[in-house]
Amino acid sequence: MLRVTENQAVARLSQRLALKCGYSIPMARYIGVAAALHDVGKVFINKTIIRKAGSLTPTEFEEVKLHTIYGYDILSRMGGKVGKIAALVALMHHEHIDGQGYWGIRSSTLPLFVGIVAICDVYCALINRRVYKEAWSSKDALTHIKGLAGSQFCPHLVERFLGMFGNTH
Repeated sequence: MLRVTENQAVARLSQRLALKCGYSIPMARYIGVAAALHDVGKVFINKTIIRKAGSLTPTEFEEVKLHTIYGYDILSRMGGKVGKIAALVALMHHEHIDGQGYWGIRSSTLPLFVGIVAICDVYCALINRRVYKEAWSSKDALTHIKGLAGSQFCPHLVERFLGMFGNTH
């Protein structure tokens, strides 16, 4: 049996959510590709930091944040529509609509497709085990995401995302 990687899961969910948000099939596919590549910049981050079981120091966290800039730099060189979308997703996928993300970019400048990938990325991160945490149940992850509507995520996106799981309330 072929195991689906977490990035593949983020890509599939992002493509489904993009379609639910009214994107065309070709554009939803581009968003799916961008989702699969969103963390490419992590190849430049020290592996001991990426695999660290405990809390990150402020210096380590600042280094981890750089993966968004590295990813943007790599993907912006791709060119074309996919390259442009993927670069923006890589740069902004840790931004929050309230401006409290990595770089303080506010919702008014976040493209909808970035929010789509961000919500799918968080869901997959929550339901998968990490060296620093156990996997959450899907129900707990969806409840957590619902609680982030209006701060980290656009409420409209949260509603559509929850709807994909038959959970709208």
